[in-house]
Amino acid sequence: MKLSVKDPAPAFTLPDQDGNLVSLNQFAGKRIVLYFYPKDFTPGCTTQACELRDALKLDELDADVILGISGDSPEVHRKFIDEYGLGFSLLSDPTKSTMTNYGAYGEKQSYGKTVIGVIRSTFVIGKDQTIEAALYGVKAKGHANRLIKSLNQILTN
Repeated sequence: MKLSVKDPAPAFTLPDQDGNLVSLNQFAGKRIVLYFYPKDFTPGCTTQACELRDALKLDELDADVILGISGDSPEVHRKFIDEYGLGFSLLSDPTKSTMTNYGAYGEKQSYGKTVIGVIRSTFVIGKDQTIEAALYGVKAKGHANRLIKSLNQILTN
């Protein structure tokens, strides 16, 4: 099931790269960029993370936090963050339950075949913890610029 604008953001509590539990409710009153991706250290996921690191100026976009979620372990996330100097947290969802709740895990097309896996997706969660933007099936390259456009539209509406 895909989420739409104005839907409540599904709650989650997941470990970050340091093993600390992070919950959606601890960000009440803040705008969050939450993105789901398949795997650390793969070419597309590295491109996406580095573009987000380089392009998003949170203060200019009235956003407070970037969080990435994949099925990788906290230890792998820590190595990925250190290797690429990412300035945001990555959360571990090995059971794919949070991914599923956001519609970011399920059937997708890969090289012309239907497979089950992570659907590269990004959400902007508003200060009231509702979905302000839901971007499904995003491409890794150029994703940050598309996200900036979505955030700018939210701010001008």
